[in-house]
Amino acid sequence: MEKYIGIMSGTSLDGVDVALCEVNHKECHLLAIHFVPFEESLKNQILKLIAKGATLKEIGEVDHRLALFFAKAVNELLAENLINPLDVEAIGLHGQTLWHEPLGQHPFSMQLGNASVVAVETGIDVVSDFRSKDVALGGQGAPLAPAFHAFLFAHLDRVAVVNIGGMANISLFEPKLLGYDTGCGNILMDIWVKEHLGVAYDKDGAWAKSGCVNEKLLNSMLNDPYFLLNYPKSTGREYFNKNFLRKYLEPLGKICAKDVQATLLALTVKSIADEIKKFNVKELLVCGGGARNIFLMEKLQEALSGVEVASTQKYNIDADNMEAMIFAWLAYKRVHQEKVDLKSVTGAKDNSILGAIYAKN
Repeated sequence: MEKYIGIMSGTSLDGVDVALCEVNHKECHLLAIHFVPFEESLKNQILKLIAKGATLKEIGEVDHRLALFFAKAVNELLAENLINPLDVEAIGLHGQTLWHEPLGQHPFSMQLGNASVVAVETGIDVVSDFRSKDVALGGQGAPLAPAFHAFLFAHLDRVAVVNIGGMANISLFEPKLLGYDTGCGNILMDIWVKEHLGVAYDKDGAWAKSGCVNEKLLNSMLNDPYFLLNYPKSTGREYFNKNFLRKYLEPLGKICAKDVQATLLALTVKSIADEIKKFNVKELLVCGGGARNIFLMEKLQEALSGVEVASTQKYNIDADNMEAMIFAWLAYKRVHQEKVDLKSVTGAKDNSILGAIYAKN
């Protein structure tokens, strides 16, 4: 087996996950992990670019800052685990999504984190830019996770996977591979709890549990055009953000803050559960930060009677580091010039080899 490193920083902007994996054509084993929280100044700069636009200089600077941040995280993982960079075939780098617009007049998906800088700073070849080829082929360029989920779990009977990060995406394997973003995962809850309690996230969903769901607000949000779209579909922070919250909150007047949090959790749960109910599923495996939200997991199980809801940990797959593992696997696929089976997920005209290789020297 060959060693690959996957790097993932999601829409939640809590930090970067780095995963060292052993990969071959049949298996992907997690060997070591490392997490580095975002520096507040870098996080704020990224959020400013997304919310208010940016100059070319600012985009270039963030691209370089992110690359140094990613490279530092990789080098720390290597040092902690006494791994020689020469023993790693390649790094799979997703990059930090700045804007995702695959259905515009000129479709694109922009991720920052200069792959050449990462290659030079780590001494390891880097595979990056995984979304552009799929978008060029008329696809959404996202989600990428379903192909890896199928690699791990498609042999199981009537199983679906949901990754609940900043956004939530589901993967289904019968009768063919499908996957799409159901909508917001943790992002709206994180924005709201940060604004009102000054913390990064609602640990275990405790604050949401203390509130009551506002049915009028919930139903209003569930009628948002995104939730009514058919798949393939994908989304990001450019859609689900403070403006989204403001649009639905302002017409309803004053609502208790903890009730809003309860309603946002209900929105995530119902938007996932409504999609799962469309398919013949008996087990839903959860990964991403949402798998650690005890109250969210309870409500998801409650919403899906007849379906067993469990963490991917049940099958010895690390729920927290699944996304980083995806990019180690995608790097393996690119190095071996293997196409990724995603056209049924993204709507692309064909499956293709994804990613570009940035050499270390």
